[in-house]
Amino acid sequence: MRDQQGAPLAESSQDYRLPKNVTPHRYEIRLRPDLKAFTFQGEVAVAITVNQATDEIVLNALELEIDKTTVDRAGKSIAGIATLEAVKERAHLKFAETLQPGEWTLTIAFRGILNDKLHGFYRSQYQDASGKTHVVATTQFESTDARRAFPCWDEPEIKASYKGILVVDKNLAVISNGGQESERDLGNGKKEVVFKETIKMSTYLVAFIVGEFVATAPVDAGTPLRIVHVPGKESLTEWAKQIGAFSLKYFADYYGLKYPGDKLDLIAIPDFASGAMENLGAITFRETALLADDKTASRAELERVADVVSHENAHMWFGDLVTMRWWNGIWLNEAFATFMEMLAVDAWKPQWKRWESFSVSRAAAMAIDGLRSTRPIEYPVLSPEDCRAMFDILTYEKGAAVLRMLEQYLRPEVFRDGIRLYLKKHQYDNTETGDLWDALEEASREPVRKMMDSWIFQPGFPIIDLTPTADGRGLKLSQRRFFYLPEDNAQLWQVPILVRVKTEQGVSTHRVLLDARESTLPLPGKLEWALANEGGHGFYRVHYAPELLASLTKNLNSLEPIERFGLVSDTWAATVAGMGPLSEFLKMTRLFGGETDINVWRAMIGAFSYLDMIAAEADRPVLAAAVRETVGPAATRLGWESRSGESDLQRQLRGTLIGALGTLGDDKDVQRRARELYARFEDNPASADRDLAAPLVGILAHCGDAARYAEFKAKFKSPRTPQEEQRFLFSLAGFRDRDLLRQTMAMTLDGQVRTQNSPYLMHSLLLNTECRYEAWDYLKDHWDEMIAKYPDSALPRMCEAIVRLLDRETEVKDFFAKHRVRLGGKIIDQHLERLSVASGFRRREGANLQQTLKG
Repeated sequence: MRDQQGAPLAESSQDYRLPKNVTPHRYEIRLRPDLKAFTFQGEVAVAITVNQATDEIVLNALELEIDKTTVDRAGKSIAGIATLEAVKERAHLKFAETLQPGEWTLTIAFRGILNDKLHGFYRSQYQDASGKTHVVATTQFESTDARRAFPCWDEPEIKASYKGILVVDKNLAVISNGGQESERDLGNGKKEVVFKETIKMSTYLVAFIVGEFVATAPVDAGTPLRIVHVPGKESLTEWAKQIGAFSLKYFADYYGLKYPGDKLDLIAIPDFASGAMENLGAITFRETALLADDKTASRAELERVADVVSHENAHMWFGDLVTMRWWNGIWLNEAFATFMEMLAVDAWKPQWKRWESFSVSRAAAMAIDGLRSTRPIEYPVLSPEDCRAMFDILTYEKGAAVLRMLEQYLRPEVFRDGIRLYLKKHQYDNTETGDLWDALEEASREPVRKMMDSWIFQPGFPIIDLTPTADGRGLKLSQRRFFYLPEDNAQLWQVPILVRVKTEQGVSTHRVLLDARESTLPLPGKLEWALANEGGHGFYRVHYAPELLASLTKNLNSLEPIERFGLVSDTWAATVAGMGPLSEFLKMTRLFGGETDINVWRAMIGAFSYLDMIAAEADRPVLAAAVRETVGPAATRLGWESRSGESDLQRQLRGTLIGALGTLGDDKDVQRRARELYARFEDNPASADRDLAAPLVGILAHCGDAARYAEFKAKFKSPRTPQEEQRFLFSLAGFRDRDLLRQTMAMTLDGQVRTQNSPYLMHSLLLNTECRYEAWDYLKDHWDEMIAKYPDSALPRMCEAIVRLLDRETEVKDFFAKHRVRLGGKIIDQHLERLSVASGFRRREGANLQQTLKG
């Protein structure tokens, strides 16, 4: 049986869910990792309740060997025989006698391998300053990988408490969810470390980290908070410490509940597949997401650390204390944590205007959600592989954007009251989406469930058509689903719309809940201009009638920056979808010559980058000239040197504009100046502009030669900070010399680059117009090796760049029809559809692109 997309369809999620005849309450886990042999031994004692008489216990286990199992009660011990069912990732424990209902202790002895795939209980390696290699053992269990470390009931609904005991070499540090309870020297070069028992929580939140780590002194964040890292990186911890303490206190106040653990460690792991993981009390991070030099990192790099730390801290309540019942509700965890990270960072650094920059993330989610192959925020999850494929832009960014839309409609204080009700009622328990709506309805007295079900359980989003009434004293609003590739569709949403209008009576704002196909909004006077989506918080696009668009673009100074961003973003999306010609969009961009907002510029530069993707070789000089004409005056106004009193965002804008001119604009004067300034910064690092450093590296790679390549590669191999390592690594995919780019391709597999980064380096090579097709050939030729080496979760993201392979569209689609991407889910379908969208756009606009660009 197959679903509508042609994917295999299981009969139901029950094929993968564990039977309910036995319930665990408490685990005592004893582990002995061997960091030389890359193995571990363990024993787990589980306090269980047998709910129905049975002679078999079924639980999850994967890539483990079970040596012995017994159940005990009242001095009676019954031995069992274990049979592993790898396909369903289970262990069947068969006992010689029937286990009667009641309390028992299940004990299992087992063995496993510290794998190198960055999931389960895995190994990570790093070299110190002297070149010596060190090994770390750490865990990554979300979504369904705790079963790779110890036999367990590995479902989020089956909560229990956990007490960890680790036996390790005496020189190693050990961290787990709870604080350390005791440490005992075993007299054989080993020590036994016992941790305090955790709260009742899900298996995917358990963590064990072993290695030569050091920790900062704890700071008071309402609980002791430390930054844990490999030796030599102490100077990179202050920024994370500040935002860690601030956000944890902020969330305790917002939620109205104390932090649920007894301590909090933020731990930087050398090899880590995702950005971070919200293990209660022991959050693990990529080094780039936690460690930074706050004196040299760019504002964007510091913002990333602040975002990720805040996101994970938010989870301590929303996800850890209260957890979704099953993986179809993962959006409850991730969307809410994304929403809360914005609130916390905006409160910590209001000058960063974090909600305005979130508009870029919202637009990125819309770029996926405008596809036929999108999915609802919440949809059925059956197998473990389905669970692991849920961590995408729709779960995080669309979910967060929809929550922000709801918060603004209900008003922030009412929304917060509903969240407090929800957390207090369901702490230590599991929930479904409806439980959140019930709490928000109770707090707001608004029909939240009816409104939000249309956003959570159906795919896509609406485009709102706005037209004036015949007498000019009203506005007609109508909704239809937005598609990049046209398709008949009758979907409707409950759309909360804020409309700001100017009439002869002045400026006024109107709240509309559009729940039908169309509606008319009467106005207090004759209309001069109108803006839908005031504040830019709505998850919908707006299509203005020509006369309304003309009047709005004449009054750009009446719009807030986030609203100007929305206008550019919506118009560009409509252009790509074929609702209007490219010439009209370019005409509109020329009205933004005086623009000062970085996000508006990101939207316009992003459109030029898309044109670079469809441009023929002969078109590129004309495209570069158009970029210089559009971006140049704004860059000239800002100049190359920062000025006293400039905001952080102004300094970042300077780097964005200069970076675009030196690459997309191929501006020779900018490239020359970039070389001079880079040399000056190298001679005198103290004079370096942190927000120009990354753009300068990008420009010099774009116009660089073999000597520059060798220099940047050396800097990648001996970085001063994690951010510098990333900056120089990915610059190696930005050169234009084919021979140099071939060297970078080889680096994706020859061991010079960590497997956590290699897929993203290949992604960057596929994006490079100079080598995209050769990189595609390399990917095809080495596909099996990449599948074997790269983390499963990174492969769909690597493949995102296939959207640029316009000349090989049929070949690309044939390849992925034959080569299934594990955890690809619907994501690969979305990449392929985006490729079709780009091809359609090129067919419409490509032939006359030069003429269109010249205006």
